[in-house]
Amino acid sequence: MHSSTSGYVRRMLAIAAVVALAAGMLTAMAPAAHAASGAALPFTSVEAESATTTGTKIGPDYTQGTLASEASGRQAVRLSAGQRVEFTAPRASNALNIAYSVPDGQSGSLNVYVNGTKLAKTILGTAKYSYIDTGWIPGAKTHHFFDNARLLLGRNVQPGDKVAVEATGTQVTVDVADFEQVAAPASQPAGSVSVVSKGADPSGNGDSTQAFRDAIAAAQGGTVWIPPGDYRITSSLNGVQNVTLQGAGSWYSVVHTSRFIDQSGSSGNVHIKDFAVIGEVTERVDSSPDNFVNGSLGPNSSVSGMWIQHMKCGMWLTGTNDNLVVENNRFLDTTADGINLNGTAKGVVVRDNFLRNQGDDALAMWSLYSPDTNSSFENNTISQPNLANGIAIYGGTDLSVKNNLISDTNALGSGIAISNQKFMDPFQPLSGTITVDGNTLVRTGAMNPNWNHPMGALRVDSYDSAINATVNITDTTITDSPYSAFEFVSGGGQGYPVRNVNVTGATVRKTGTVAVQAEAQGAATFKNVTATQVGAAGVYNCPYPANSGSFTLTDGGGNSGWSSTWSDCSTWPQPGQGNPEPDPNRNLAKGRPATATGSQDVYTPGKAVDGDANSYWESTNNAFPQSWTVDLGSSYAVRRLVLKLPPSSAWGARTQTITVLGSTDGSAYSTVVGSQGYRFDPATGNTATVALPSTTNLRYLRLTVSANTGWPAGQFSEVEAYLTS
Repeated sequence: MHSSTSGYVRRMLAIAAVVALAAGMLTAMAPAAHAASGAALPFTSVEAESATTTGTKIGPDYTQGTLASEASGRQAVRLSAGQRVEFTAPRASNALNIAYSVPDGQSGSLNVYVNGTKLAKTILGTAKYSYIDTGWIPGAKTHHFFDNARLLLGRNVQPGDKVAVEATGTQVTVDVADFEQVAAPASQPAGSVSVVSKGADPSGNGDSTQAFRDAIAAAQGGTVWIPPGDYRITSSLNGVQNVTLQGAGSWYSVVHTSRFIDQSGSSGNVHIKDFAVIGEVTERVDSSPDNFVNGSLGPNSSVSGMWIQHMKCGMWLTGTNDNLVVENNRFLDTTADGINLNGTAKGVVVRDNFLRNQGDDALAMWSLYSPDTNSSFENNTISQPNLANGIAIYGGTDLSVKNNLISDTNALGSGIAISNQKFMDPFQPLSGTITVDGNTLVRTGAMNPNWNHPMGALRVDSYDSAINATVNITDTTITDSPYSAFEFVSGGGQGYPVRNVNVTGATVRKTGTVAVQAEAQGAATFKNVTATQVGAAGVYNCPYPANSGSFTLTDGGGNSGWSSTWSDCSTWPQPGQGNPEPDPNRNLAKGRPATATGSQDVYTPGKAVDGDANSYWESTNNAFPQSWTVDLGSSYAVRRLVLKLPPSSAWGARTQTITVLGSTDGSAYSTVVGSQGYRFDPATGNTATVALPSTTNLRYLRLTVSANTGWPAGQFSEVEAYLTS
């Protein structure tokens, strides 16, 4: 059951991409009526664990701080000296990129063989850019274990050829190989100004900073040409505007610098294309602008065909970047974000990029100072962000996240986060319509060590303020999430509501725990959401923090495979655990969402289910009748209620007149026990027991109080519900 034919086509393409990932291969999908999830990549990736090897396979592992947990597919192959992994070439190729790891503090190399013939060239590896420590980030551990190294093979490889890499001495763990057919270098555009003509050194020995500056000054309104070669820049460029910077291709024209452009403003029309910028960033220092672009390129600019590696951030964008287009780039091995639109972004499009091994959010919009508006992340492929989310939207107005393929998030990260986490002020919360459409999430979501509970594959988070924007989540595919698929939470622990969420047309397969993890107060409507192989239960619906309010899941029709609810809010479901039968001696109401027709001062409904007999709910005074309701999460054959008031002798004896009602759906209630008086006396513990009929089956328990001889309001310090008589 699907919401539309077009949605069906798109989800089938998304599932095909998931199948390709499961088979150890990632490649561009063929064009269809709707875009498939992810970028149109110029290479095909093959997982080492799916290849032939004499080494040792490690993983799968989702434990923070382990090598396998950061690997693509959560598996890799460890090679000792002389051991190899042999790939079958999936396509015609003349270039190879290897994602690898070597032990901390060491360097290593890989011999390369094509059909048994050893090449003269080797792939060099180092731990220099790995093993990042960010102790100031709560919950972080040493991370960023992998790195990438590339090689032009100097020969053509055909589909089906055997390409092997062999460790020469130091232990090397191989994660994935990217096979690519690299085109010949481009020729210099007519009328362009070559940096070499201004004194740049293509050998990489000399300092080419001034030559780049002179070429940019001379080429205003035109093109700066960066011929094939390696160029060293020792300080950042600024004053860049109304110019194109173009190379011969990202495998040929390489600029070595940790700070390429650093400027607070520009008149714009800057176009950066077709070369590589490779840095020397070996740690994360947030006060340093160690970024490919730091600040502003100005309006109507573009970045395309770039290879960005070993920076802190790929692009940290502030100031004016209206109508910027960032497309067809690779961002690898950054110690922080891949791209962050840090406020004021208007009409920015980030599409068809590949991001791997980011040390923070791979793609983020953060609406600091002013809102990011009418901007989008589209058709990007993201793999292995190892300390945050694949894509994060922190505030902003009318933003879109469409047709992205995200896999293997690690600690502190969901595949996609839609959040009001502000980090700093002045922050602009989510507003307007946030569109999350056509995305595929594979092995995303992680245990959050700060919360001591998991983050879902797709998270909507009222972290620092209520979410009042409309959030439309459509045509989503979520596969192999280690924990939950959809999460609704107030991650700052303040219990702010999540409202106006619509989830339409989702396919959820093989979640570790639940399909929906609801922890905030608020509501979402689900339509045409199907789930299979759910590990524990369909829904976890327990407020965080406890007693902060209930979350309402509205069934819009067409849902299947996730109707059950986790039975015990005092425990967290573990992956694959299944939903245990409830303990007959457990209080079913403890910690469950509670509401009331009215409350007096701080004496809120949740006080009656917080496990503390000294705190209590008190209804609006002098306004009988008043009702108190608790959602038990699932329908139960409840047989006994225990009603309590604080046991202190300061509470005089009283009689409350109470009617017990029940419902299975939260809307149609029937009387379970008719109106009668219940005596509460501190001399006997200030408790009253209510026996329920043997036919009782309810999810929603409601107590309506019509009189109280001790105070003009309904009062309960605890309401306990049991399966036993």
